[in-house]
Amino acid sequence: MNKAIGSKIKLDENENKIAYEYLKCVSELLESENVKNLDNYSQHLNTSRLQHSINVSYYSYLICKRLKFDYKSAARAGLLHDLYLYNRHICKFEESHTIYHPKEALRNAKKIAELNEIEEDAILKHMWPLCKGLPKYKETVVVTLADKYCATAEIIKQINNSLKPKYLGSKLKNRLRNKLGKV
Repeated sequence: MNKAIGSKIKLDENENKIAYEYLKCVSELLESENVKNLDNYSQHLNTSRLQHSINVSYYSYLICKRLKFDYKSAARAGLLHDLYLYNRHICKFEESHTIYHPKEALRNAKKIAELNEIEEDAILKHMWPLCKGLPKYKETVVVTLADKYCATAEIIKQINNSLKPKYLGSKLKNRLRNKLGKV
């Protein structure tokens, strides 16, 4: 869990005030075996579901703290919003994955933690506008938008990494720099 995508702050450094305060909100959840097991599932290309959930949780925390919203609930909901323990490409359900997985995540989250109304709403409605019902709380909107931002950032990062050549001769590299900019 070193850090969230795009962040310079290492979350495992207790000396950093932001990391320390963030971890105070979610540390008990991170110790759960079900949350740890998210590391065994892919979410967006090669990003693990655990890393994605930490990304969403961390940015939800930062945004809500800045806006003086309930940042603890947002951080917890962000971490638990995709707490489903199946491969969506293999397991099929009567409902689409988009509709089914928030309900499954909420069921699983209730097994490992006592949730407040904000956390329940954010987990259940993080797929808005593709799910039924409008977000009831401003923190739900933040978690929803952080989820979309993080998913996009994770995919773009991996596309960029796949486009970078592993090794280029210096002449070819210089020619590419001149034509395309920095490689």
